[in-house]
Amino acid sequence: MLLAASAWAQVFEAVPQKPTQGEVIKVTSDTASAARLNGRTITLFPQQDGPALGLMPVPTLAEPGKYQLDFLDQNGAVLHSTEIEVEDAYYRRENISIAPSISKLKPSPGEQATVSKFRETVSSERYWKEPFEAPLPGCVTSPFGSTRLHNGKLTGDFHAGVDQRGAAGTPIHPITPGVVKIVQKWNLRGGTVAIDHGQGVETIYLHMSAFQAKVGQQVGPGDVIGYVGETGRANGPHLHWTIYVNGVPVNPGQWMKLEPCAAGSPKPKPKG
Repeated sequence: MLLAASAWAQVFEAVPQKPTQGEVIKVTSDTASAARLNGRTITLFPQQDGPALGLMPVPTLAEPGKYQLDFLDQNGAVLHSTEIEVEDAYYRRENISIAPSISKLKPSPGEQATVSKFRETVSSERYWKEPFEAPLPGCVTSPFGSTRLHNGKLTGDFHAGVDQRGAAGTPIHPITPGVVKIVQKWNLRGGTVAIDHGQGVETIYLHMSAFQAKVGQQVGPGDVIGYVGETGRANGPHLHWTIYVNGVPVNPGQWMKLEPCAAGSPKPKPKG
């Protein structure tokens, strides 16, 4: 009887169970088709090498504390519940000095709507695979999650991505395989490429000087999608990029190691 019972044991896993703000919980189950946490529901997708998997983002502004994660069947009924404890990430404050002419830039017509639609799309085919790779070799000048001030004034927002140092013209690579969905020059974001990596994982890369990728192209870490620039609201050549998981910006530090720039380190020289 014990052997029979173990053979029918169901899988309900959530890792980590104590995520920090901005992290992602990997939710796996062999029976559930969705999961819900604090009002957010995600799909669990069938995988080739194991139970169904879904990625539950913990928003950067989520209150630290205990929450209930529900595993749901296809009709939304709760199959199993487990406790998740969100821990404070202690993100820092950061002041950015930018020219008034740059700080006053407004989005191009349709810019915000196009990015919002991209973030809301969740495709069923998985392209992404671990480990993720940084799009540039450069160090991080501005980390994820910091409370942003522009010229000493609070913006009311946090840094939803990572700024990496890079000389103008440095090639940019996608962090994991995916399909290019946006290649666009905009007022606010500058030269922008956005990639769908499937099953809720997406990335966007800003301020490019020129593009190499085309919409609909399937790309991987070995491909060049564009080049470092200072277009849009940028105060010098660098790459701003963001990982979205089911529409929520999340901390890349959970997926890869990124080195902060040393204080006073010299800026790289332009390519060419």
